[in-house]
Amino acid sequence: MLDDELGTAAKIKSRVNRLSITAAITSTMQRLNLYHQVPENGLVVYCGMVTTSDNKERRLCIDIVPPRPINTSLYLCDGHFHTVPLRELLMTDDVYGFIIVDGNGCLFGTLCGNVRQIVHRFTVSLPNKHGRGGQSALRFARLREEKRTNYVRKVAETAANIFLGTHPVKAIVLAGLASFKTELGESAVFDQRLRRIILCKVDVAYGGESGFSQAIELASEQIGNVRIVQEQRTIAQYFDEIAMDTGKYTIGVVETLNALVETRSVETLIVWEDLDIMASSVIPDMCVSGDVPLIEWIVDRHSDFGAKLELVGNRSPKGHQFCQGFGGIGAILRFKSHDE
Repeated sequence: MLDDELGTAAKIKSRVNRLSITAAITSTMQRLNLYHQVPENGLVVYCGMVTTSDNKERRLCIDIVPPRPINTSLYLCDGHFHTVPLRELLMTDDVYGFIIVDGNGCLFGTLCGNVRQIVHRFTVSLPNKHGRGGQSALRFARLREEKRTNYVRKVAETAANIFLGTHPVKAIVLAGLASFKTELGESAVFDQRLRRIILCKVDVAYGGESGFSQAIELASEQIGNVRIVQEQRTIAQYFDEIAMDTGKYTIGVVETLNALVETRSVETLIVWEDLDIMASSVIPDMCVSGDVPLIEWIVDRHSDFGAKLELVGNRSPKGHQFCQGFGGIGAILRFKSHDE
């Protein structure tokens, strides 16, 4: 594709634009030579001329392997780098588990941000109800109930192996046709640790992958509310520290970064997800690579100082109050730092 783009760029009339675009495409092709195959989570390459803080131009070429699968395919020649797909990956680390169960089989999937994954599935053949009377009806009913019970047991055991083992999740959505999902959630063989994190149960018209898609859509409001509730809980704890004047809090950029970097006393760092401050303007003594946004620096470096990061929005009343009234950045501290 880049070979074709290079041929097209050679026909651009403007000499400056032609040289800039062909140089960027050539640099990108050279960077791709470092990879024998596309990484499992995908690959992002940014290349072009950028203006530095001292108002000079230099060529920048960055290749990034995302921390989670990126499901966006994009090629653009533009006046700025498009980072929205990467920002979306940073907005949440919460993974939700989905169990889609019906009379034909069961599918286990996960959802993290906008990335969905089918982690396991199996089919089942359950006998239909027997319409004839007599002894045979009772025998067929008993056999049918045994197979149904064994099926529910297998689903429960598989769910425990997946969601408590290989793919741990924050919450679980049970979806399916008829009463299978209800029977599974109430079954004694369904692990109590999973039962406690059931987010909701939804009725879907299909099983399998189609049912998975429908379940995500039907549970989207509850999943969104989970993040908002968690966000409000964190901000409420922060406001409580301030109201009780415990001294275990910071307000604003300077005070918070001092506690983070100098005293390393930050337990929970709370940052507005749209905070628009450059790192170099507030961290002059730290090694900041280029003119990066402060929020980007925080995402990369907060764990180096032993802090937990909570990115919050301004959609809830508490979130709006924090973003507008407290400068969009603050922290809950491990120990008291304020003078009485």
